[in-house]
Amino acid sequence: MNSKRVNKNENTRMSSSLACRKNSELLMVIGIDPGTKTGVAAYGYRNKSLMDVKTMKIHEAFKFVKDQWELALALGGKILVRVEDARKRKRYGFNSNAKMQGAGAIKIQCKQWEEFLKAEGISYELVAPQRIRTKVDAKQFQMITGWMERTSNHGRDAGMLVYGL
Repeated sequence: MNSKRVNKNENTRMSSSLACRKNSELLMVIGIDPGTKTGVAAYGYRNKSLMDVKTMKIHEAFKFVKDQWELALALGGKILVRVEDARKRKRYGFNSNAKMQGAGAIKIQCKQWEEFLKAEGISYELVAPQRIRTKVDAKQFQMITGWMERTSNHGRDAGMLVYGL
């Protein structure tokens, strides 16, 4: 019975995020790569370009997202947040025991992001890691996105979550 409730909530969340994307009021899509160093990327939905790519602490990322959401509302628009959800990871590859242990903390952060976005009423998508092209190096990221400023691997992963939407 509980699994039905989870699926119903997930369908509601997905339909909300899809409606947000189809809506012409969507101003920005923000990508989040959770971790001890949270990757954050802001993508202008109308001009189809990256506006910001950076790495910050989780509390700074929460504030960044809330500030962008409030700005979008003031402009009569909306934002969509896409979070890489480590809880959906199926395989960990080489040295998987150590990776699984580190992934536990990231899974907690994914849950915190979900709770934060839900509580604030911000549209969001939780994206499985295998559905994202990640771990691109700086040169590849520049070629793909045209973003020429310095980036961390966390920022690049967040950028790949949103680039091209």
